[in-house]
Formats: sequence, structure tokens, C-alpha cells
Amino acid sequence: MTIAHTDPPGTETKPLHASLFVDADSCPRQLRNIILKAVVKRRVATVFAADRPLPDVVQTESRNMTDADGNRLVHMIVVEKGDDSADDMLVALGRSGALAITRDIPLATRLAELGMVVLDDRGGKYTKETVRERLSLRNMMTELREYGVFFERTRPMGSREVQAFANALDRELTRMDKENSKFES
Repeated sequence: MTIAHTDPPGTETKPLHASLFVDADSCPRQLRNIILKAVVKRRVATVFAADRPLPDVVQTESRNMTDADGNRLVHMIVVEKGDDSADDMLVALGRSGALAITRDIPLATRLAELGMVVLDDRGGKYTKETVRERLSLRNMMTELREYGVFFERTRPMGSREVQAFANALDRELTRMDKENSKFES
């Protein structure tokens, strides 16, 4: 798997250490903006993985901001085009206790199995204990669609859904702050 960081020429960075991992291929720009504002404000090292550079993420990354430990706040990782390239990268980099954002339920399952907390684009929260039920439901709906019995329509993302996502992200980042402060004390 080939990856490309969008590091500006001549900048040296520490090894990748992040607390938030974003499946950026399918993350709407409106939600990426919420994520970027939150990670800059709270100084949370974050990885965005996609099969193309995302201008809003690259622009924030180019500001070379760091967290308290000197880790870059924003990393845009561009992977080769392919069905699960970004997913595989996030799983390879993910770690227990970190937070991930994706609307891809199979990826959410893989990340939750690592011990990560996963948020979907509507603010739904998945953990190792809860994601299997959601995956089973998704698989059942896929079968029903294949048989022509059920046609799922995703509701458009409105202000209510965006606010639910922003609130869920804030809750999880606050939880992570509290957990990290326990270890520092």
C-alpha cells in the first residue's frame, strides 16, 4: 500500500501519533469543517485518510500546528485509489482508546474491534460492544435490497443531523480530554 503525506517541503515531523482518525473519502465538507475547527481548538492530533488530497484539510495541515507534545495536529494521508485503501490505512494506524469518524459500517466494525470509539456522520456512536448489531442490520438491509424487497433511502443531511454530529464529536473529545487528564495526574 503506497501512501503520500502532504507535508510541505523541508518540514520534519515526528512519527505519526493521532487520537482522531477520519475516513475522509465519504466525510461531507460541512462535517470536515466542524472536525477541523474542533481539532485546532482542542489541539487533537488527527489523521484524514482519502484517495485524493482534500483542499480544506491540506490548507489546515499546511499551517503546521502542533499539539502539546509536538505532534502535528492535522495529517492528510493520500492513499492509492481502491475500494478499501483508506479503510486499510485507518485500521493500520488506529489504536485502542482513539476516536474514528466514518459512515462505513464494515470499517466501523474493524475500528471498534481495535478498541476505538467510532462516530458516524449523524452522531451515532459505535463501540466494540454495539457495532456488531449495526453491522447485522446493515447486512440484512443489503440482502433485502438485493431481493428487491426494500429500497433504503438515506435521508438528506440537514441542520439537525449536522448539529447531532457536532454534539457527539464534542462529547467524545471531552471524554478523551478527561481520560487523558487522569493519566497526566
